[in-house]
Amino acid sequence: MKKLSLYISIALAGLFMGSCSEDFKDWADPQTNPQEDAITIPGFTATAAQAIDFASVTTDSVNTFSLSSAALPEGFTLGNARLELTPQGVENATKTTVNTDLNGKGAVADLAPVVESAYGKRPTARTFDAQVYVNAIKDGQAVLIDAGKINLVMTPKAPFIDTNYYLVGQMTDWSLDTKFKFTHSDADVYEDPVFTIMFTTTDDNQYWKIIPQGNVDAGNIWAVENNPKGVVGVEKDGDDAMSGTLLTTTSKGEKANAGKIAKAGTYQMTINMMDYTYTIKQIAPEYYLVGKLQGWSDKNKTCLLYAETAMVQSYTTQWNDDANLKIWLGSDFGNWDNAYGTANDGDNSANGKLAGSGAIVCPEPGALYTFKVDFSTMTYSWIKLANQNPTKFEKVGLIGVGGDWENDVDMTEVTPHNWFIETTLPAGSFKIRANHKWNGGGNWGFVENQEYKSTGKLTNDGNSKDIKVAAGKYRIFFNDITCEYAFIAE
Repeated sequence: MKKLSLYISIALAGLFMGSCSEDFKDWADPQTNPQEDAITIPGFTATAAQAIDFASVTTDSVNTFSLSSAALPEGFTLGNARLELTPQGVENATKTTVNTDLNGKGAVADLAPVVESAYGKRPTARTFDAQVYVNAIKDGQAVLIDAGKINLVMTPKAPFIDTNYYLVGQMTDWSLDTKFKFTHSDADVYEDPVFTIMFTTTDDNQYWKIIPQGNVDAGNIWAVENNPKGVVGVEKDGDDAMSGTLLTTTSKGEKANAGKIAKAGTYQMTINMMDYTYTIKQIAPEYYLVGKLQGWSDKNKTCLLYAETAMVQSYTTQWNDDANLKIWLGSDFGNWDNAYGTANDGDNSANGKLAGSGAIVCPEPGALYTFKVDFSTMTYSWIKLANQNPTKFEKVGLIGVGGDWENDVDMTEVTPHNWFIETTLPAGSFKIRANHKWNGGGNWGFVENQEYKSTGKLTNDGNSKDIKVAAGKYRIFFNDITCEYAFIAE
């Protein structure tokens, strides 16, 4: 290349010195750039094209620059061109090479990822230093020409995404209720455009829309409608589809309509504002822990979170070994893509967000803590027990099953102080007791006039009453510290 560069430099200089033609006056005195091993030709330069907004681009390629019309000497033709792009204002920026044609057209598929990689997907104009190089070819060999540096301005293609969103509808009396705020990770919304909310409806046929943070900040949740930054809804009013497309303006140019949740229940709504889609999933408030405590097994459903409410659930134990965990909704158990975790794998903070797939870790492995999750806000907390030496039972089991008040049906201690059994029960009554004795330190049952519920708390005050259940197959969970129980009918 150096030999050919010298050859073309001499040739071009000779042409200039030996000709009175105006055609070649701009090619005189070529200069060599050792760093790029390229020559510079006075008058042969690139000029930046207009700024590129990929949101408005409808072709496969875009103009990035144009070359001056200086003539090449006899025997030389231009072969191809390239850009070396460096983002301005980015520390330790990486230079990226993109090929173009001689008219400065580059493929959108090559250019768009460059700006997204450097700055993210936020639709803001970004400036790159773009060094333009062109090959001049003679007799099958090429010499590199430095056509100069330009500023190339590019804006990523992305829809408007606000910082937060709120669900409103009949469940909020069509007014703002901060308890119906979608949760989101701490990442830039153009890097993580997914927002999630858990909520409960108590009536059928509940209509809904979604309010962007901008309207809330304006003091009127309906301040902006029929606008890319306005209220979000669906095309057809009353659409009860559990997934679909979100929009801010209908195909008729009207305000977005309200979706509908047909049946009362507990739901999870997920919205992806990069592609403006939504998914609604009806859920039973049944969540399981997976982690070191149960061998990271995608088949071992023995560590059920105890439900204080449909949205607030907890688990109390001694968190041994590396004390890490994730959470699965019962209907998603075994699907690692749907496991709830944290943004930073191994996060052992006392409080955190369910946002990501990293493992959550107890702040103090080996200690007794209650792990509490609020699914309405997608947050969790660790609460250390005041008593780090509670009574330890050798055995815990069911007594009275089928009228047998002599023989216990033992449960298995799946984690410290948490007991589990899967069994078929006849109609009737039973209690839970420790160490096969009425005076073994534990004798748990219902309080006076307690109605049967599948989850709740038992009492161990010496006056407990029988637990009455219908016949069937059950998965029974019990914690001997908190007295929490769950009877999951199969």
